Amino acid sequence: MAADTAVKSGYSLGGMVEIYPAHSFAVMTSVLKYLMSACVFFVLTGSASIDAAPPGFVQGRLKIISPKEVELADENAPVITAENYAEYSLIILSQDEKKEIARVTADRNGNYRLALPPGNYVLDVQGRARGHLRAKPQRFTVVSNQTVRVDMDIDTGVR
Repeated sequence: MAADTAVKSGYSLGGMVEIYPAHSFAVMTSVLKYLMSACVFFVLTGSASIDAAPPGFVQGRLKIISPKEVELADENAPVITAENYAEYSLIILSQDEKKEIARVTADRNGNYRLALPPGNYVLDVQGRARGHLRAKPQRFTVVSNQTVRVDMDIDTGVR
């Protein structure tokens, strides 16, 4: 009869496992510990992203230099258009120049602006390494909530 009383006061899971109120409390306590740990983890990781430094900005002007032979009339001077700027994407590299961080294309006036996390970077031109154009990589530092100006001149070598 004591066994019948114990079964009636507990919970049966398909006849295989019987959970008594004392066990139920232990299970709930374990579950609550795991949930509390998870909550603490998410609160800490969430606050880390809130505490992250706000971005800074890099902006500048891309100037495409396409020297030509001396001409008496200025009528044949090349016209720089938005399509010309689109041919020369600017790339932001890590300080060691091994990792591409971002890529930006200048607007129709040659201007560009980009938000970046604080840090040290290098501004370069896509395709410069292959040698078909000349440009000097520019090192710069981004500071939170500040704008750094970095202009880039590209010599296409077209004569």
